[in-house]
Amino acid sequence: MKLLLFILIVLVILAVGVIVVDSNRFVVREYTIESDKLSRDHDFLFISDLHCKSYGRNNSRLLKAIDEIPVEAVFLGGDMVTGHAGKETDTPAFFVRALAQRMPVFYSVGNHEARLKWFPDTYGDMYDRYIEKLDKIPVKLLDNGKVSFEDIDIYALSIEREYYIRGVKMYYKDDYTEKLVGPNDESRFSVLMAHDPEYFEGYAKWKPDLVLSGHNHGGIARLPFIGGVISPRLKLFPHYDGGLFEEYGSKMILSRGIGSHTLPLRFFNPGELIVIHLKKH
Repeated sequence: MKLLLFILIVLVILAVGVIVVDSNRFVVREYTIESDKLSRDHDFLFISDLHCKSYGRNNSRLLKAIDEIPVEAVFLGGDMVTGHAGKETDTPAFFVRALAQRMPVFYSVGNHEARLKWFPDTYGDMYDRYIEKLDKIPVKLLDNGKVSFEDIDIYALSIEREYYIRGVKMYYKDDYTEKLVGPNDESRFSVLMAHDPEYFEGYAKWKPDLVLSGHNHGGIARLPFIGGVISPRLKLFPHYDGGLFEEYGSKMILSRGIGSHTLPLRFFNPGELIVIHLKKH
């Protein structure tokens, strides 16, 4: 009995140690996508779900790692802020500003940025104050918008509030993406930044070449051979937890996020910076 108790205590200590370490570190993961629509090769950085996290003072450790990665621009997949009343937004604003001083920044709205706008009775003018900070930064903030970067069209999809309701997965109509961001020019390489990966099949029917998503935080905790444990929608063992997926000829790179919120812990699931290599086929 004492032996079992000792083993249990050791396992608990090890688990707490993993949580402390993984909640305060990040890794770099790389993906390569090939296409004959590209006129040349590109290298981009993809970061999602910062949630006001800071790795060192003013994210010095994170920025140092970024400086060592040769890329042309960065995609921010949303949820740089945390939608809690009274939560500061200086940390994400400083981070976005630091990135913009280094390279072009394409910022897609996540549900936490949108939440500040959806519920003004709860958050007051928090959204307006955050946007005012971003307006002083040379960043492309896309909210159901489109911008072109050489031979690439970049779209940012901001789905409506009901699509984020916990415990519910809405029916995603085939024409919903086009309704929000317009038609896809399939002759050009298209990147669709869509924060919630649960609707990837719906996004894929719009025929983007690449979808960039986040939101699920890798399942918060990850188990060997099983993967992510739970999504923000409170879905156990979500299929879309992190990595590369494909549907209807479209690929999705799903970030496990760089930060966390509410329960600020990660287990066998460090934050991640993603490097995307787009190769001319």
